[in-house]
Amino acid sequence: MDKNTQKKQQELPEKGRFLSKPRVFFGLTFILFSVVLTFSFVSYLMNWKADQSQAGTMLDKSIKSSNLFGKLGDWLGNIFIFESIGVASFIIAFLFLVFGTIILKKKMFKPWKTVGHSLFFICWLPILFGAITKGQGVLSGVYGYQIMDSLNTIIGSYGLWLVLISSIALYFILEFNLRPSSIKSKLNDLNENTIGRVKSMMPSSDENFEADDELIEEAENAENIPSKITVTETVKPVKTKHVPVAAEVETIVTPNKTSFEDDKNDFSQPLHVDLSPKPSVPMSSPEQAFDIKPVASTAIVAEDDIKFKVEVAPVVDILDDSDRKSQELVEKHGLYDHKLDLANFQMPTVDLLKDYGNEEISINKEELEENKNKIVGLLKNFNVGIAEIKATIGPTVTLYEIVPEAGIRVAAIKKLQDDIALNLSALGIRIIAPMPGKGTIGIEVPRKNPTMVSMRSVIASQKFQNTDMDLPVVFGKTISNEIFMADLSKMPHLLMAGATGQGKSVGINAILTSLLYKKHPSELKFVMVDPKKVELSLYSKIERHYLAKLPDAEEAIITDTNKVINTLNSLCIEMDTRYDLLKNAFCKNLKEYNKKFSERKLNPENGHRYLPYIVLVVDEFADLIMTAGKEVELPIARLAQLARAVGIHLIVATQRPSVNVITGMIKANFPARAAFRVISSVDSRTILDSPGADQLIGKGDMLYFNGNEILRLQCAFVDTPEVERLAEYIGEQKGYASAFILPEYVSEDSASTVGAFDPNEKDALFEEAARIIVSTQQGSTSMLQRQLKLGYNRAGRIMDQLEASGIVGGFNGAKAREVLISDLHSLEQFLDDLKG
Repeated sequence: MDKNTQKKQQELPEKGRFLSKPRVFFGLTFILFSVVLTFSFVSYLMNWKADQSQAGTMLDKSIKSSNLFGKLGDWLGNIFIFESIGVASFIIAFLFLVFGTIILKKKMFKPWKTVGHSLFFICWLPILFGAITKGQGVLSGVYGYQIMDSLNTIIGSYGLWLVLISSIALYFILEFNLRPSSIKSKLNDLNENTIGRVKSMMPSSDENFEADDELIEEAENAENIPSKITVTETVKPVKTKHVPVAAEVETIVTPNKTSFEDDKNDFSQPLHVDLSPKPSVPMSSPEQAFDIKPVASTAIVAEDDIKFKVEVAPVVDILDDSDRKSQELVEKHGLYDHKLDLANFQMPTVDLLKDYGNEEISINKEELEENKNKIVGLLKNFNVGIAEIKATIGPTVTLYEIVPEAGIRVAAIKKLQDDIALNLSALGIRIIAPMPGKGTIGIEVPRKNPTMVSMRSVIASQKFQNTDMDLPVVFGKTISNEIFMADLSKMPHLLMAGATGQGKSVGINAILTSLLYKKHPSELKFVMVDPKKVELSLYSKIERHYLAKLPDAEEAIITDTNKVINTLNSLCIEMDTRYDLLKNAFCKNLKEYNKKFSERKLNPENGHRYLPYIVLVVDEFADLIMTAGKEVELPIARLAQLARAVGIHLIVATQRPSVNVITGMIKANFPARAAFRVISSVDSRTILDSPGADQLIGKGDMLYFNGNEILRLQCAFVDTPEVERLAEYIGEQKGYASAFILPEYVSEDSASTVGAFDPNEKDALFEEAARIIVSTQQGSTSMLQRQLKLGYNRAGRIMDQLEASGIVGGFNGAKAREVLISDLHSLEQFLDDLKG
């Protein structure tokens, strides 16, 4: 069995060496034809005038040919050289040789590369010889002369030579990568392979020209290592074992050089064993016994002639194809600039906002001392001792921090909120017990003469100008007179509530203004919903810069409830599309995706694009809930749950924060909340989950809750004329062709409900679609999509018009609609009646 198996294994490779007969036949035929063409062309060029005069006399025996292959050679030379491409015909003969070798499985040429080079020179050489010979002779052929003559007429002789020289230069640059850096590196490689190799082969001295043996070299290297104690032992010829190489070498065995040279195989010779303690030697040390290099391997011959090789794998750091291509694109074109479409866009200046003068906080010592005495006296009357009291003056509110004496319960002070408000004769007393992060109890008391916080003062601050937030939102100032900012992309959604006239709309304007001052139109888009129709209408002037709308919407600022539903569902479609793009790009959020796109690592041909942030602003959410209910709540909740990672953020405001408006599903997905003054503590608990918003004093006084603590702020004031100037400044600049177009959304009701047919509003492809439906007798929307190359939405609208006009029947589930007109003649009469 073993012998038979060995014979079969020996016979298989021998059989694989032979080629099939058709392959041998065609391969040799191609090579032979290549030889015939070559000699025919050479002979034709030597006697082309006589051979050309004999063209067409193939069967005339009286005329003799001077070509090596007779009249066949004359005919081949005339066809390929004179009437075609001139001397470039030799490349065709060469290609036959290449194909012959490929058929015979001879890997002498690289097929695709050879064919590519050949095609270039077949096109370039005839034009070159045509320019040199001016059409005289046969070197250029008819093709070369005609192309040369046409180019000479169009761009002149200088232009012709410029095209020829630039094309061949471009060919060599692209083919051989003839950049300065690559030329320099290739010259260095050539120098190392020639002069460097010769230098390395030259001996360093006359005495030590060549080592006798690799072991002698190791012994000589070992002698250079200093040793303190040398012990001579007689080592018996014991068979050595395979010892693994450790990271540290403790003892080094050095053979005696003189005895080793005399008798290399005599293991009874004495060896010098160095037993002195040595420091730890790493594997890469040049003083170790075995020289280990990253690439080369060192072989150690033991007694049993087993070669032991030690290799250290080199570190491989190679860019993959996509990274290398993106790096080349960045080097060639630079990073992608999303601002290029509006490169001349000027960001708004601070001068557009009104300057309200000095906004420094004035200290009224009499008021402070009076309030302090009242607080201390009231608490003393209720047996609450105070160890320390401190006042912090803010723009609107003064914070009194008290440290109660030991043994005083915090709950006892909390109960005195109404008594303190009565004693101070002030509205809006709020007790914070205890203050987060401090061992004090805070009492917020409104000032008699509050200080205005203007939008200009917070926009012009260094904190806002130098921020690195993605979507910076500046609300105003805190009690400690510090400018308070938050990043909308980190919130990631904001829920605002407040009674009418308490500053809610001004707060929305402050948020929008701060975003307009920091973000370029290519980076941010707004979707504005304004059921009141007057609050956000000021921003209609920036429609072509910052606003987004549905494809068929006339105005970007949405006021109709039905359009709000479509817009919210369209945003859900945009969210799903963006998640697909992030999934394909292997990114977790919008910032990573845009960074990859800017570094040209994402191909726009695959649907990738630069994605701007989208901020949905709803000014009166309660009205939408009353008119639409679940149809609005569900997409809002879905966007709030998922849209953060893809750069879609929500700002929802309402004046009635009741539980049937701000439901549990919405509250759970809006961790950031801003509360202006509300009517009752129930509304405060609805919006903030704690009381306090009912104790605010209005006019921009607000509480901000970020999920951890509640901060009292004075919202920055921005007036209507300031917003108008800002919108006019942006709107007067060059913008995009239209607003940012959201994905089209057709609701189920509008898709299924068909109204009365109006011939004046029918689609442009209505009649053509009707003829297709009647001729095929198949009322299918998908067929209209294929036949007319339409999208589903438009094909569905055409089908609804056909149903309304009476050409097809009603919707029939998964089946095609019934066609009510039997033939095209009846259809034409029907269409004429519709026109009439």
